[in-house]
Amino acid sequence: MNTPDALPVPEDGADVLARIKYLIKFTRHTQASFGRLIGVDAATVSRTLRGKAAPSDAFLNRIVVNLGVSKQWLVDGSDVPFPRTSHSGVRQPMPGASVYNIDVTAGTTPLSRMFTDEYIVGRVSLPGINPELPLVRVSGNSMYPMITSGSYISIRPLPLDAPIAWGRIHVIVLPDHRLVKYVRRNPDPAFVTLHSANPDYDDIEVPRKSIEALYLVENVINYDILA
Repeated sequence: MNTPDALPVPEDGADVLARIKYLIKFTRHTQASFGRLIGVDAATVSRTLRGKAAPSDAFLNRIVVNLGVSKQWLVDGSDVPFPRTSHSGVRQPMPGASVYNIDVTAGTTPLSRMFTDEYIVGRVSLPGINPELPLVRVSGNSMYPMITSGSYISIRPLPLDAPIAWGRIHVIVLPDHRLVKYVRRNPDPAFVTLHSANPDYDDIEVPRKSIEALYLVENVINYDILA
C-alpha cells in the first residue's frame, strides 16, 4: 500500500479537484475529517469534490492556511505542493504566525496549555500579522460583522494586573467559558462590561476578579465559504 509520501503528485494538466483529492489522501483524512481540518462542513466538501460546486477562493484559502500548501500549485499546478521542502525531502517549517486548531470560544482548557505543536495546522504570513502571536478560530455570531463565525484572530496574552485597553476586542477567559468581546469600563470598578458587535446580543457584566486570563485581539482574518 502506498504511503502518503509515495502518492504520485497530480500532473500539471490535472484540475484543482485532483489536487484537493491528492491532499486528502496525503493527509490520510476522510472527506469529513478533511472538512473539519480546514473548517468547512462535510456537505460543502462533498459537493465540491463531486463537481457540484466550484471551489471558491475562500475554500482554497482555507486549505492553504491550514495545510501550508502553495496556493499557486493548488490553483494551477505550476508550483510544488510544499515549497518549503528541503533537498533532503524533509518539510521545513513555514514562516509566519502559527494557526492553531483551537476554537477560542469552546472548551475550558487553559489556552496557554494548548499552544503546542500538536495543535498547529498551518502558518500564515500577511502584512501586519505578528508571527510571534497565535492565530485561533472563533465560532458564533455575537461579534458579527466585526468577526464572522469560523474566522481567525491573532491574540496577545496580557497580565491580569496590566491596564485594560478599554474599547478593544479581547478574549476573556472565565471559570466556565471563554468569550470574545469588546471590553468596556463599568460604573463599578470591580466589574467590566463585555459588549458584542452584534446588536442582537446584550451586554454582560462580569466581576474583574472572575477573569482568569485575558488576551488582546490584535488582528482579525475574516473569510467566507461560498457554496
